Amino acid sequence: MLLWLLLLLAPGGEQSAPAVFWYHNKTPILEKASRLQITQSGSYECKTQGSSLSDPVHVEFLSDWLILQVSYPVFEGDQVVLRCRGKKENEIKRKIYFKDGEQLSVSDSDLILNSVFRDSSTYHCTASGATVLIPWNTISTPQKIKIKELFPPPLLTVNPSQPIEDSPVTLKCETHLPPQRLHIQFWFRFFRDSRVLGSGWNNSPELHVPMMQTGDSGSYECEAKTTTNNVMKRSLRSQIHVQRVPVSDVTLEIQPPEGQLLEGGNMTLICSVAKGTGMITFSWHREEREGTVRSLEIKTQHSLSAELQIHTGKEHDAGRYYCAAANIQGPILSEWKRVTVRIPVSEPVLTLRTPRAQAMVGDMVELHCEALRGSPPILYWLYHENVTLGHSSASSRRGMSFNFSLTAEHLGNYSCEADNGFGPQPSEVVTLSIIGPSKGKMALITSKATGGLLSILAFAGIVLLVHYFRMKRKTGEHSASGRPSHQEPFHSESLATMELQPVYSNVSPGDTNLVYSQIWDLQPTKENPAKRPQKYKEPAVIYSELRQIRTYDTVEQSSSGSMAHGNATENYENVLCA
Repeated sequence: MLLWLLLLLAPGGEQSAPAVFWYHNKTPILEKASRLQITQSGSYECKTQGSSLSDPVHVEFLSDWLILQVSYPVFEGDQVVLRCRGKKENEIKRKIYFKDGEQLSVSDSDLILNSVFRDSSTYHCTASGATVLIPWNTISTPQKIKIKELFPPPLLTVNPSQPIEDSPVTLKCETHLPPQRLHIQFWFRFFRDSRVLGSGWNNSPELHVPMMQTGDSGSYECEAKTTTNNVMKRSLRSQIHVQRVPVSDVTLEIQPPEGQLLEGGNMTLICSVAKGTGMITFSWHREEREGTVRSLEIKTQHSLSAELQIHTGKEHDAGRYYCAAANIQGPILSEWKRVTVRIPVSEPVLTLRTPRAQAMVGDMVELHCEALRGSPPILYWLYHENVTLGHSSASSRRGMSFNFSLTAEHLGNYSCEADNGFGPQPSEVVTLSIIGPSKGKMALITSKATGGLLSILAFAGIVLLVHYFRMKRKTGEHSASGRPSHQEPFHSESLATMELQPVYSNVSPGDTNLVYSQIWDLQPTKENPAKRPQKYKEPAVIYSELRQIRTYDTVEQSSSGSMAHGNATENYENVLCA
């Protein structure tokens, strides 16, 4: 019997007939060729320079007349050839193959077993014939088929071995083939809790998971099978526990920067965490009055930051804010951040404040400019005939005041401006007029510039005044001393407590009959309808109220601050003016 051994070299650098070393029962043989012809039973091995020893091959030479030969080596899934051979093949008429004593086949040729796996059965064969008319029958020695493992069960490896949530993981199904079967290809698939992952069978031994979640924890396995002879093996189970990273370093960022929100604008509150995996719950909170905290919104999402949009910001959106984040236990809080709502300044109101209804030369007069809305600080400017009188910065909405002693030089137009960084806002123009003197007394006339109304009212007052003078001269109502009788005082609302209204007063110059004419632009009011002079029904009409003058000393009464009322039933004349 001849034994042929073929050495298979692994792929590598260029090889040029490498020397082969043979061993028989661990004893070196001088033959260096890649093939060796043998005649002795025993165990044979071989190697090349730099390689390890091959697996041993046991060869047995038998003296039996009939033997059963089995192909070698046999791996799982291989095709096995059983060959029944006798010393005198030409005399054999019939061959029968048996497995564990049961007949398999009657054949004069070889018996082929397809795709064998681990087999503990015993095989033998029989041969029969006739010599000189004497029939004979012989049996072979029983043989067991030695089937080698084609590849070991795969080993499942996990990298990293302790995966963190949201991080990638690579599963690898590792096995190997013997040198005689390196041409065989594999298919692989992976399981979690006995369920197939991905698309199933694949020729890659690796499965890449881009982002592991805590829900991916479980028992993992893999399978490997050959593409040709369908040998399939499964790995042992491997437990994978995906670790979650708790949130940390929670911060709140506010846009616009520094939390300066313009009234009517939009604000974004950005809550972020430096670390944290999985689904994170974000929440935003604002401090209310009396130390209470109001929850604004809650969001749960798979990210390291979340945003809260506040549209059309209002004054009540000002205050202190914080956010919180949680993914395992209780929430982690950020630091407090303050939001200031900046309100553009409103149109300021310019008012004139005097110590009395009819100011005198030398009286202290106060101009006060105030914006009713606007975030401090507010910068104010006061102007007289477009010349700056002064400016001041107010940290609140109290406005700015300017005081001066009343003289004839203070006639003219006054205005003011307010600005808190969003553009100046001008007030309406206030006009100051002084008519006099009359025995040391001056009358003050102020008005807002409201188009042509002022000139019309002033003109109407003059016409009524002239008309009254003429009536008095005709009737001859004079005092014996020739001085004008005591005049009714001007009963208007104090300028110190009112915003200037279009009320106008015209004073007669020094005459023996000193007469005052008052003109109102009547508007329907709910507060005091009884103060109207007469109840004319025409809308927005002008009335003139004329009072008779008493004949005692006007100057003396003025200095004492006491003025008597005239006879209202006999000395009033009301004239409707357009």
